[in-house]
Amino acid sequence: MTEKMHPIYIGIAWCLAWGEEKTPKHDLEILNQMREALGNGREIPQEVSDVVDAVRELEELEDIEKFPKTLDELQELTEKHPLLWNSKIGLVYGGATKIKQYVFEESKLPDIRGASTRLDQINLIDLPTFFHSKLENRYKFYIPKVNEWLQENYPQLSEALILELIIYSCGGNILAFCPKFYVDILANAIEKRYTERTITANSCTVGDSFRFLELRFGLLRENIKDTFWLEKYQDNYENKLVEGVFGQIENTSQLEENFKNHKSFNELTTKLAILFNQRRAGNNTQNRPTRRNPPMLETHPYLRRDETEKRLAITKATNLLGEPYLSETTAIKRQIGDKAKNGKIREIKGYEQEDINIDLICENWIEKFENFLEPITQLNNKYFADYNPKSVKIAESLTQLGKVSNGFIAYIYADGNNMGGYIQKIRTAKEYQNFSQDVDKATRYAVFQALADNLHPRQLQGIQEDSKSRVGNGDFIHPFEIITIGGDDIILIVPADKALEIAKDIGDNFENILLGNLTIPGETIQDKDSYKLEAEKPADLQNSHRYDWQKAKPSQCKLSVSSGVLITAYNTPIYYAEDLTKQLMKSAKEYAKKIKKYGYCGGTVDFLTMKSVTMVSSSIKDFRDNALTEERGVTLKLYAAPYTLHELDGLLASVKALKAADFPKSQLYQIRSFLAQGRRTASLNYYYFRSRLKQGQAQLKEDFEKAWCEAKTNDGYIAPWMYENRFKDKYYETIWREMVDLYEFIKTDDSDNFKSKEPATNSSKISK
Repeated sequence: MTEKMHPIYIGIAWCLAWGEEKTPKHDLEILNQMREALGNGREIPQEVSDVVDAVRELEELEDIEKFPKTLDELQELTEKHPLLWNSKIGLVYGGATKIKQYVFEESKLPDIRGASTRLDQINLIDLPTFFHSKLENRYKFYIPKVNEWLQENYPQLSEALILELIIYSCGGNILAFCPKFYVDILANAIEKRYTERTITANSCTVGDSFRFLELRFGLLRENIKDTFWLEKYQDNYENKLVEGVFGQIENTSQLEENFKNHKSFNELTTKLAILFNQRRAGNNTQNRPTRRNPPMLETHPYLRRDETEKRLAITKATNLLGEPYLSETTAIKRQIGDKAKNGKIREIKGYEQEDINIDLICENWIEKFENFLEPITQLNNKYFADYNPKSVKIAESLTQLGKVSNGFIAYIYADGNNMGGYIQKIRTAKEYQNFSQDVDKATRYAVFQALADNLHPRQLQGIQEDSKSRVGNGDFIHPFEIITIGGDDIILIVPADKALEIAKDIGDNFENILLGNLTIPGETIQDKDSYKLEAEKPADLQNSHRYDWQKAKPSQCKLSVSSGVLITAYNTPIYYAEDLTKQLMKSAKEYAKKIKKYGYCGGTVDFLTMKSVTMVSSSIKDFRDNALTEERGVTLKLYAAPYTLHELDGLLASVKALKAADFPKSQLYQIRSFLAQGRRTASLNYYYFRSRLKQGQAQLKEDFEKAWCEAKTNDGYIAPWMYENRFKDKYYETIWREMVDLYEFIKTDDSDNFKSKEPATNSSKISK
């Protein structure tokens, strides 16, 4: 019997035993016996005992105490482990690029859903199949097709790959080991798979080979004595070139730790990232086909083009809603979108893909959401309330999503914070794998939990009936659409009246899942202790939050999520909405960086309520600078976004206090119009109208004036203003405009948001 080995090191042992040539040094039967023995703790074949011993020695070098501090010690290691020094392993990194360009190329929801699902299928099913991943039985008819394609295009590659070689395959990217000989072959196979399955989606994959010792100690010179090591770094750390590689150091006591973080597996992935950017930019890659030739689709000035007016249409889909003209690219998206929606493909006249009759080849996001809810009885009952899950349908268009949300929807675009900084401190491939899996779980389940906590199925009313539509008036639908959840990226479409609550909960859930405070049945976070924030000094809560900072909790997680939320009409062009939401997300991330100096490491949210498509003609920053900023002796900003998660909670509480006070709408708008006339005019009108309220004055004082508008120089309040003096520029800002914008969307009682005023049909009710 022998001790079980971590899957990553089984993959490393496989490559070391295979060697650097096209055919393995040992029989495949011996390699498979070794793989099985290491995974099950059994006796390994004698022929590969030296390989296993060398890999175990490499695993032991993970101990930070064994890190060589001098070049002499490093040279001793190369002499002590000649097999690890003289042998090389391949490392491949790549995946889809310009994902949003491909996904949002068409404006129809089925096409967007199909594009996202197709990319997920390649990343989560096709590429793992290259490595013989053990997928669910539902894919048993599809997997042979993938293997057949791989064997036809790249013979013998399949024999060189095993599941344990994958470090991660999520978020549209893959990082994996392989035998040295197959680096370029595997990279070409990944790129070609994306192109053949999507036609127009961009992809890029690069690879290189490294010495096995470099997996632990970063890039090393052929002549080990020429390697830039710790002694030279300590003498030259202030050199500009050295700072460009290792970063600036404020405290010399951090020199050794910083060097160890850099000289690790992280340095190899950094090299691949540089190669990736070079190849994506169109530069030549040695021994590989160029990427500079984009897909060329036939066109003709007198022939019909598809709905985007970009490509030659191959058919008119008379059996689809709207009878659209489709190019082959659009037809792929529409078919896979239909299949992802309900497991069935509508045949498109004149076009039939080879896998059209294959059983369900990709699980849609709604199905994943329902699978998440199923074992959590309380959450499942909370979301579905009294309705049968099997009777709840998936929306077919943005119009249907808008109809269950008073004509308005919200786009949420979220992205992780401090991911790059955290990755820079990852030292081994095993830690990389754990990190990617943990973040993927936290992102996905944070979204599912937030949707389940804030939404319910809603009944569709007021749409034009169409015989080609599978969803009609009276049907209950899931009121959201998950465009993508990959890595730390999230794009959602949700009801406008719950958008901010969902964005806030996603941020909170993400941190709590990583820290282990929110557990998911059947899932574990492998490195939860490593995500805990080790604060060198207590966080400055007063400068981290503008809202009731005494009740705020200090940041506890090293990683967080920033979100952009755009509330807009359902008929807003989706490519335009996506661009604005991305701007809001970037604004939220910039705000998170600004307040990080006060010890805040949590999430942030920026949002905009756009009731007219022409409201923002350029960028959101220009709109705010030109339309929402006034100079009245002092700078007045008629908005307060972005917000921390704690502040966002306070904003929602303030809006609810405003609604509870039954503030007349005409007075709300009048105070908003007075904001641009100066601080005194706006304050005078606010206090005048507030004093005339018949109810809710005390709550408004508590949740708005005291919580937000405390004066910085005395014990008074300056409602509706706040004085901002935390940054270089000093100015006054207010949340009043954003409160008024949200007034119609925030509900104090959710019961009318999802249940019909008429009795539900028998088919919708769960029998009791």
